[in-house]
Amino acid sequence: MQAITVRDRAAGLAGLSLTEVPYPHAAENDVIVRVHAAAFTPGELDWAATWSDRAGRDRTPSVLGHEVSGVVVELGYGTTGLTVGQRVFGMTDPARDGSLAEYVAVEARNLAPLPADVDHTVAAALPISGLTAWQGLFDHGRLTAGQTVLIHGAAGGVGALAVQLAREAGARVIGTGRAGARDTALELGVDVFLDLQADRLEDGGQVDVVLDMIGGDIMDRSAALVRAGGTLVAIASPPTVRPRDGQAIFFVVEPDRARLADLALRLRDGRLRPNVGAVRTLAEAPSVLAAAQRGQGKTIIRVAEGG
Repeated sequence: MQAITVRDRAAGLAGLSLTEVPYPHAAENDVIVRVHAAAFTPGELDWAATWSDRAGRDRTPSVLGHEVSGVVVELGYGTTGLTVGQRVFGMTDPARDGSLAEYVAVEARNLAPLPADVDHTVAAALPISGLTAWQGLFDHGRLTAGQTVLIHGAAGGVGALAVQLAREAGARVIGTGRAGARDTALELGVDVFLDLQADRLEDGGQVDVVLDMIGGDIMDRSAALVRAGGTLVAIASPPTVRPRDGQAIFFVVEPDRARLADLALRLRDGRLRPNVGAVRTLAEAPSVLAAAQRGQGKTIIRVAEGG
């Protein structure tokens, strides 16, 4: 089968290539998914699991992409909860070959059923970004109605979903980004948008939760904006500065079938809209992903039609 692989860490995104690789093996509790659409996170090239397995052995060429939407075509031994022919979406294990391929083996527990009226290209933009936004805001940030949240990168893949989820929860939302992201962020529902190149971050005032997808100086300065008892939640890198009377948390997204199913219902009902950018074919993926710009929506790779 065909897949997008990477061999050379030093080459970066320029090292992506369309390659013939073996059809995946369905281990115990796995399913094989015929991939209809998949998404790629640029940070995958910095993940240790992209380059070596859990025993530290080189596993290149690695198949990239860890968000998938497709149809189950095969069940591994002992697999329950899903059936052949079922539409599903979810996350793949970062230490295993990913979803930028015609087929992928996934632990069944990492997938959720996909409603028939949700398109695969939209669903593929949801798993990592949606779960990261939810877990950052509510599981770690403990955001509640009436509070104020500062979301850095409000028009990005995670940020766009976080803005919508925070608004639905009854929070006041301050979003940040580059000037070109202003209209998108306002359309998504931010109450205030701060241009990180022109506005003072401190003009946003005190907040209860910071959800940071940028890191560096922006994250460090944000710690001083957290009210007593509040939380700075970081996903790009561990915080180096803590709020004076609050807490700082760094986390890595975890699979959650029940939450994925909930997000899919929000998607179907029009309450949640991923920021989908270009939709391209598997053959186009190496050049398209290498040229993709942050903040312009998530690029989705359409692998199979229909479904």
